[in-house]
Amino acid sequence: MKRSRGVPMIRASRGNPQSAAITRLALAYAGLLGARIAFDDEFGLFVCSGMRGGYARGGTTIGGAFLTGREPARPLLRHEAVHADQWATYGWTFALRYLFEESRRRGVRNRFEIAAGLADGGYRDS
Repeated sequence: MKRSRGVPMIRASRGNPQSAAITRLALAYAGLLGARIAFDDEFGLFVCSGMRGGYARGGTTIGGAFLTGREPARPLLRHEAVHADQWATYGWTFALRYLFEESRRRGVRNRFEIAAGLADGGYRDS
């Protein structure tokens, strides 16, 4: 991974201006919580690791930024890159869509998690 300086926001936001704005907010939030921010060229995703909380489960993708407390494995970044694609597709409504889906079908049954690849995301079949 490369340091985030000079990294094109267009890649992380998948060319979507709304996703770019959401990504900028996520990066500011991550910085306030002590994240080390780097850009992953392979998956086109900002990785905000070393955070002191402020994310769900093993990490949370907001726009084109993955927020987490630890250095993520490659399969997890592949999974999170799909969530970045989902943010670009649905814009800010993705947060509402995801939460609604999670309230109906938790974890391995959530259609957004299934689309991102359950195994890559560390989900176990129940």
